[in-house]
Amino acid sequence: MNWQQLHALLWLRWRLARNQWSRGGQINAVISLIAAVLGLSLAAAGGLGGFLTGWLGLASVSPLVLMLVWDGLIGLFLMFWSIGLVTELQRSEIIDFTKLLHLPVSLRGVFVLNYLASHFSLSLAILLPAMAGLSLGLTLGRSPGMILLLPLALAFLFTITAWTYCLRGWLAQLMCNQRRRRAIVMGVTFAFILLAQLPNLASNVWLRPGSQGGGADPRERAERRARDRQARERAIGLFTTAHRFVPPLWLSGGARALAEGRVGPALLGTAGLAFLGALGLRRAYRSTLRFYRGGDPSGATPAPAKVPPPARYGGALLVERRIPLVPEEAGALALANLRSMMRAPEVKMALSLNVVIFGIIGVGLLMRRSGRIPELAEPFVISSTVLVTFLGLLQILFNQFGFDRDGFRALVLLPARRWHVLLGKNLSLLPPATVVFLAFLVMMGLLVRPPPWTLAAVCLQFCAGFLGLSVAGNLASILAPHRIAAGSLKPTRVKASTTLVMVLAQMVFPFTVLPLALPAALGALFEHLGWLPAAAVNLTLSALLCLAAALLYGATLEPLGRLLQRREQAILLVVTQEVE
Repeated sequence: MNWQQLHALLWLRWRLARNQWSRGGQINAVISLIAAVLGLSLAAAGGLGGFLTGWLGLASVSPLVLMLVWDGLIGLFLMFWSIGLVTELQRSEIIDFTKLLHLPVSLRGVFVLNYLASHFSLSLAILLPAMAGLSLGLTLGRSPGMILLLPLALAFLFTITAWTYCLRGWLAQLMCNQRRRRAIVMGVTFAFILLAQLPNLASNVWLRPGSQGGGADPRERAERRARDRQARERAIGLFTTAHRFVPPLWLSGGARALAEGRVGPALLGTAGLAFLGALGLRRAYRSTLRFYRGGDPSGATPAPAKVPPPARYGGALLVERRIPLVPEEAGALALANLRSMMRAPEVKMALSLNVVIFGIIGVGLLMRRSGRIPELAEPFVISSTVLVTFLGLLQILFNQFGFDRDGFRALVLLPARRWHVLLGKNLSLLPPATVVFLAFLVMMGLLVRPPPWTLAAVCLQFCAGFLGLSVAGNLASILAPHRIAAGSLKPTRVKASTTLVMVLAQMVFPFTVLPLALPAALGALFEHLGWLPAAAVNLTLSALLCLAAALLYGATLEPLGRLLQRREQAILLVVTQEVE
């Protein structure tokens, strides 16, 4: 690619970005400028902080401590990098290959340009200057040979970004099949969450309190200290050995070797990481060309597809059923939306993320059983299940039409009252919310073992919370809708006002669910003062709270339906518009 071609492509990309900013309005442009300035400030602060830390803070530490510092920096980078990878699994191309295959343009240059532009992320913008500043600070404060850490750190980042780009391209090819796409999205998300929670699970299961309890005999204590010292030495030995075989740890291993005066490991690590990065980039380029030219991702000749015989159903389909005591239009919409959510990977991610995280934490607590929870605190622990349930539902509740995308056209053309549409949307969220709530309730019930009236009170609190958040979610979905990209939880084309509503919704959520803790708090207070039993107060106030939430929901449903009817054209424009 010559300079004129590169200049034309960059000008085209800049023009498209400028058009997006101009359509977003002046407020979006100001927010984007503030975000850019903030990113540059964080990058400068990271570089300066790394330089001062290496020059003044790590000038005289031991090589082992220096290695651990670099391990922490690498772990921090990989954590944020993995979060970004899970958030956006597929690769984002700033220049589409399909529009350039017929032009006399070097595709290698376009590929390199896409590779560089796809990794403009906040984690890389902060940690790259921090690593460079730390390397320069160690060079100035420790020895000139530490300058070799700079190419070693760049080779490390090159390897990570190259193989990430290769992985995203491979996933983009596999996700052309929609069924395979859903399995990949859910599998990668669950695998990341499980890997992130393994240290917590291991500490709760294998490092239980009491397994290292102290004895009264001084000889036993001395033997136990000796065994602990030997175990720590073995762990350090295994940890040090891992730095020789795990490529991401070659950076911290090279830092330790340079601190000890050995240059060979740093040079070998730089060469090895550069080779691995080049190998990943070459593989990504070949798979990209094969994909855009119409080849199979695996390179094999596809076998002729066999058409399976039509499946036979013993009864009516889910969408053919009716919900009793619910208007027919609202029930049909609820069942259709529930079926759509059961198939959408982004909805599964939103619903399952907190389930997996808190499920693993709960398993650790159940296996640990380190102590008895106070009796007055048991209602609060049980009531926390309601809060945890709605954490996963928050993004769907406050953006009910953003997941519909082009399917929202069917809602606009639906000959039904608009409050029936809102009722159907809310009812479709009730089954998954109930399943999540019951799972948490069983987990907490095994841990606390509450009486039946406490369980009844928390069930009433769940009903009150669902009705109250449905009112707030209906209002937010009508006033500030935003399109959610298929296969991810990433919003697209978000305006400044919508972003402000999203931030406010996240901030107001704790205050919205705060009344759910009032029955347990007042029950504990009344029992402490000797007025009434805590269980009776908790159950009675929970019932009143549920009744108040039901009255509020019924009173606001029809006015919000009229508001939806006035704004449905604006919502249609937002949720069906693709990114430019």
